[in-house]
Amino acid sequence: MNSKPEARRIQLLDTTLRDGEQTQGVSFSGSEKVSIARALLQSLKVDRIEVASACVSDGEKQAVAQITEWAAENGLVDRVEVLGFVDRKRSVDWIVSAGGKVINLLAKGSEKHCREQLSKTLEQHVADIEATVAYAHEKGLRVNMYLEDWSNGYADSPDYVFGLIEATRSIGIGHYLLPDTLGLLSPEEVRESLTDMMARFPGQTFDFHPHNDYGLATANALAAVEVGINTIHCTINCLGERAGNASLAEVAVALRDKMGMALGIDETRITTLSRMVENFSGKWIAANTPIVGADVFTQTAGIHADGDLKGDLYVTNLSPERFGRKRVYALGKMSGKASLINNLDELGISLSKEDQAKVLERVVRLGDSKQIITSEDLPFIIADVMQSGDFEHISLLNCYINSGLDVESTASIR
Repeated sequence: MNSKPEARRIQLLDTTLRDGEQTQGVSFSGSEKVSIARALLQSLKVDRIEVASACVSDGEKQAVAQITEWAAENGLVDRVEVLGFVDRKRSVDWIVSAGGKVINLLAKGSEKHCREQLSKTLEQHVADIEATVAYAHEKGLRVNMYLEDWSNGYADSPDYVFGLIEATRSIGIGHYLLPDTLGLLSPEEVRESLTDMMARFPGQTFDFHPHNDYGLATANALAAVEVGINTIHCTINCLGERAGNASLAEVAVALRDKMGMALGIDETRITTLSRMVENFSGKWIAANTPIVGADVFTQTAGIHADGDLKGDLYVTNLSPERFGRKRVYALGKMSGKASLINNLDELGISLSKEDQAKVLERVVRLGDSKQIITSEDLPFIIADVMQSGDFEHISLLNCYINSGLDVESTASIR
């Protein structure tokens, strides 16, 4: 008897609190960082989180210290990582003083960056990396290493990239973190470059860190996993520089559904994390954002509601219940009888077919005049259509509102 092969386990590193905070206009407070970190590790159950860049500010250090203290108490501190720089002792000391256990060292992954930003040769940069890594190990830190601008480096100066990895393979680096820093790659380019990297350095652990400048971050993440990468970096709500990083929700769900991969996250918590990050960041996602958008589990067309009512004809693997949400059937000019029945059932209201037709006619008329109708409006629409005496009808003739920074707010209606 043939047993089904065990699904390959893919890890997710969430960098909302580091790369995500590099979104224009986003700055999390210390308490917000702690709340997000706890929710990511304990509620969503992400494998690893990157929570800050070293040497940013005293407030940032305090936030990292609070996160690592909580994580240590819960046996999770080895899953908390901090980005550090090739500065020998400064970043390492900062991370150690904040209770960190893992440094993600930011090295230059292209010859152009090394030459023009650092004014150094590969050999000089490697010497600085070796000194920083040795000091990090002396202080008890695990070390991973970013190759910043790796996608450009691989395309324009591949010998530099290969030389950098070859020169540092024996100094105790755990994961090499390969970022598409400017979001330039296509899925085919991801497959080709990563296949080559893994063939050149067998047994080496690589993470892939996509950006979304062409809207390809999720597709590129899947391409990376297809050729053997086992860790993908992402953020909540696609936060990040410019067009953002890969969306954790999209990547996680697509890896499970389209590639049969195993992940450790709790999908029912994805929307909760999305709303938390929305509120803390002030960056509101579009209503049609896949998985987490406000409208993605709303059926507007009456034919869809009819199909669901008669046989779940429009139900897919992306069910709202899977993500702790509920299906909504919109009310408006495109509503059909099934849309109305679904909403009436949700409210526990029973109407005759004749009365349903009257209410539906009113709903369509209101929708045609661009009125926004919710299920909460239905009892009042029904009362009006049925000329019920249960509700007293009120007409708003006028209203007056006064508010300001140094005056008492008042309002009146007539």
